[in-house]
Amino acid sequence: MSTGSASTNQHREIAHAQGPVKIALITVSDTRTEQTDVNAQWLREQIAAAGHETVAYRLIKDEPDQVAAVLNELAASEARLLLWNGGTGIAPRDTTYDVLSKHLEKTLPGFGEIFRMLSYEVVGPAAMLSRATAGVYRGKLVISTPGSPNAVQLAWNKLIAPEIEHLAWEVIR
Repeated sequence: MSTGSASTNQHREIAHAQGPVKIALITVSDTRTEQTDVNAQWLREQIAAAGHETVAYRLIKDEPDQVAAVLNELAASEARLLLWNGGTGIAPRDTTYDVLSKHLEKTLPGFGEIFRMLSYEVVGPAAMLSRATAGVYRGKLVISTPGSPNAVQLAWNKLIAPEIEHLAWEVIR
């Protein structure tokens, strides 16, 4: 990607030289199985096509204790990015955002803001229901998106893929 200032482009070049980003995928769903987890299947393909590596995968229920346990487990792993999908709405069962937001040491408000702006172009005012978020926890980049396939694809294509190396590098530089 060539957009951005000279310093941003320089950062992207340095980040690219760090090599592939190791990613942990986490799907939060009360109904999906590994066989029906289309988000993880699609993301694995995109991650590989971009030259990065999926190093872990978890499919968990939207239970606060499970979200916290997987966050801590994968924060201690080799993954540099913990990529979550699901549990970001406002229904009583949607607790992913609540757990993650309590743990994030630094937040990236722009991720959620831009995600909702892009979502608005697709789903209109319903975009405000999303609590997509991103930040840093224990030296790992944490990104959490809604669980709809359209939302996962939007977040990956428009926000994550174009900046993944830069984001992962900024956390460790």
